[in-house]
Order: sequence, then structure tokens, then C-alpha cells
Amino acid sequence: MLALIRTLLDIIRLQKGPDAIPHSSVLFGVAIAFWLLAGMVMTLATPELEQKDFVLGTLIGVVGLSCYAAIIVASGKRPRLLQAITAVIGCGALLSLIVVVCDALLSVFVRENLAGLIVTLILLWSVPVEGHIISRTLDRHWYFGVIIAMAVFVLQLYLYSAIDPAPVAVS
Repeated sequence: MLALIRTLLDIIRLQKGPDAIPHSSVLFGVAIAFWLLAGMVMTLATPELEQKDFVLGTLIGVVGLSCYAAIIVASGKRPRLLQAITAVIGCGALLSLIVVVCDALLSVFVRENLAGLIVTLILLWSVPVEGHIISRTLDRHWYFGVIIAMAVFVLQLYLYSAIDPAPVAVS
């Protein structure tokens, strides 16, 4: 498990690609469990979030993963699909846990607005990370993957706001 986390950190830092993750359905299952655990931890640790936000976030995450899977398959890179989706799920889980830890630690040492900005920037880092994963999977330029990741991110935001139009109160 430690080797997987180290590999995911390298992917988050854009030093490795999804090809660094073994092609394994067991590892895929571990990544899903890690992703769900991270979502639950984030929901429990964030007072503004409720159980419905966890469910909705998970469903919208699956929509994003489905978009990536469709793009990978349509590009003829089906053999790389398992590694790419495992990388997206694992990196998303790790970034979520980093956000929870940073939010807890930063709120003690810096003003709330600055802590919120830093946490938001960490969350937004998921877009270039996912773009990096997709571009490496498709053997395309990094910017191509980032454009795809931005499109998926905007789609997810749109779906989330369409399903749950009530804004989340920012502290």
C-alpha cells in the first residue's frame, strides 16, 4: 500500500504517469475503496457537507470517470484504461485526504480565508493531474489532457449545480 501511495504522490507531482501503476483489477478495487474512504473522511471532517453530498459527489465522480473511459476507449487505448482509471481514482482520493489534513492544520496556523484559498488550490490541482494522466494515457501533449480534464471538471460542476442548486456556505 505504501508503494501505491508513493506512486500516486509521484503522479500528483507530475513525475510519473499512469503506466507506473500495475495493470491489476485488485489494485483497481483497492483504489476504489481508498476513494470511497477519502470521500467519507472529507464528508465527516467538513461541517458544511452532508451524507447527500458524499453520495452526489461519488455519482458525479463516476460520471467523470465514465467520460475519461469513453475518451480512452474511443482513442484506441483500451489496454491502458485500467491503469488510467486507477490513477485518476487513487490520485483523487489522495488529494482529498491532503485537503482534509491541510484544512485541519492550516485553520490553526493561518487565517480562515487563506486556509480556504490554499485548500481550494489543492483541489483545483486535480485538474492538471487528471490532464497529465489522460495525456500520458493517450500519448498526447499535456495541454490536450488538461483541456479534456477541464471539460470534465466543468461538466461535473454543471451536473452538481443542476442536481443540488443550493450553494454550499463558505466559512
